[in-house]
Amino acid sequence: MLRRLPLLLLIISLSLLLSACASSVSPPARYMLPASPAVNAPANAQATLQVRTPRLAHYLDVDGIVMQLDDITLNEAREHQWAEGIGRQLERALRAELADQLPSVQVVRAEGSSPGALTLSMEVDQFQGRFDGVAVASGQWQLRDTDGELLALKSFTAETTLEQDGYPALVRSLGESWVSVAAQIAQQVRQGGYF
Repeated sequence: MLRRLPLLLLIISLSLLLSACASSVSPPARYMLPASPAVNAPANAQATLQVRTPRLAHYLDVDGIVMQLDDITLNEAREHQWAEGIGRQLERALRAELADQLPSVQVVRAEGSSPGALTLSMEVDQFQGRFDGVAVASGQWQLRDTDGELLALKSFTAETTLEQDGYPALVRSLGESWVSVAAQIAQQVRQGGYF
């Protein structure tokens, strides 16, 4: 029994050490895109635009923020994650930005069909940091009428240079790129005379 005591003490000590290490692991940092402007619905809306949640490339539909390490290598961060699904954040930010830039249009979330409303759908191919210090957003958008007829189909791309290193700067720059995307869409929708 006395011979086993040192072994027993060693096992207990190792167990305590391992449990202390396991409890000291910090949870991942969680990020939201920067807040968009709060816009009140227009009192005299001339039209309604429904915005669907963007479809994301499979590699973007993850919890971790994606970083492109070189021309072909992508990495999903384990310790730096989105606080909410990025598709939902992109849709909410896009609605707010479009409402700000199209003041005579009521911009709503697509939840069924609204009579007379046009519908904006998007596919996001890139929404990531890049090895050269740039936050990139790219893909395409479609505008359809109430009958589902295609009115416009355009590509978009936006790049914002990071002002400093780190994930907080990357998230802010991704937010700026997304604001740029919304501005492109608003301008092309106005030029097309859809509203």
